[in-house]
Amino acid sequence: MPYLVASDLPRQSAGRRFRDLLNQPGILKLPGAHNGMAALQAKATGFKGLYLSGAAMTASMGLPDLGIITVDDVAFFVRQIVRASGLPLLVDADTGYGEALNVMHAVRVFEDAGAGALHLEDQHLPKKCGHLNDKKLVDINDMAAKVAAAAKARRDLVVIARTDAAASEGLDGAVARARLYLEAGADAIFPEALNSAEMFRAFAARMPGVPLLANMTEFGKTPFFTAAEFEQMGYKMVIWPVSALRVANKAQQDLYAAIMRDGGTQKVVDQMQTRTELYATIGLHDYEALDASIIETIVPEGMPQR
Repeated sequence: MPYLVASDLPRQSAGRRFRDLLNQPGILKLPGAHNGMAALQAKATGFKGLYLSGAAMTASMGLPDLGIITVDDVAFFVRQIVRASGLPLLVDADTGYGEALNVMHAVRVFEDAGAGALHLEDQHLPKKCGHLNDKKLVDINDMAAKVAAAAKARRDLVVIARTDAAASEGLDGAVARARLYLEAGADAIFPEALNSAEMFRAFAARMPGVPLLANMTEFGKTPFFTAAEFEQMGYKMVIWPVSALRVANKAQQDLYAAIMRDGGTQKVVDQMQTRTELYATIGLHDYEALDASIIETIVPEGMPQR
């Protein structure tokens, strides 16, 4: 049953529910969900929390991930994902959309929209994907001020500080930044673009007792590791930020090629979500049951033959 019409609506804030997930045993698995449908499908699979990636948001809008979307753009995605699934959501807040006051505004907007957590990164604008080259970092104290601003503005929101320093300042630089960000009020640390199991273990060893987030993005600097392997290396959360969007985009590309080639979709119908599956996922009948004026939909069986 979709969150909007569910009988068991959560009574706690999203931030508290995200903290509860962090306090449970094991690693918290947060797949990327770039819209409400993806959120519903992830929830139906059994995931307890979700991640909203800046790269997935911008790509879904036909834009590059260079920090050019706004707080309101992101809040639109947050609202639809939370409304659809009701799951605690970790939001990619890029660099905070400006300086300390802008960060505070973003925290309030995202928390009001239903986010449970966000992460801020220590890059200069225009920022780049963490797995690309020549990232430029802000001064460590400037980033600490942003983290402190986020911690001051939130009610229950979990604040995660991301550092991209490993690529340019090495592990020592990343650790030094992470420790200052924790002192400034961060609840957890996200060391981005570590490129070996040894680096992941070494960073975790120098952050005892700190919840750490690992990024398992494809086609980047990090080799493939499973959630269990990240947990063994000392990590409490793992995200797969753009995986769902990559699969969906590839499927759309194949569909358009089939229409152009074959003059229709007749050869790819078996690859589609059926009408029955779609309506079950979005809970059409649950919505219809709320309003007696709506006649219950009868789903056509199969495709008519010519």
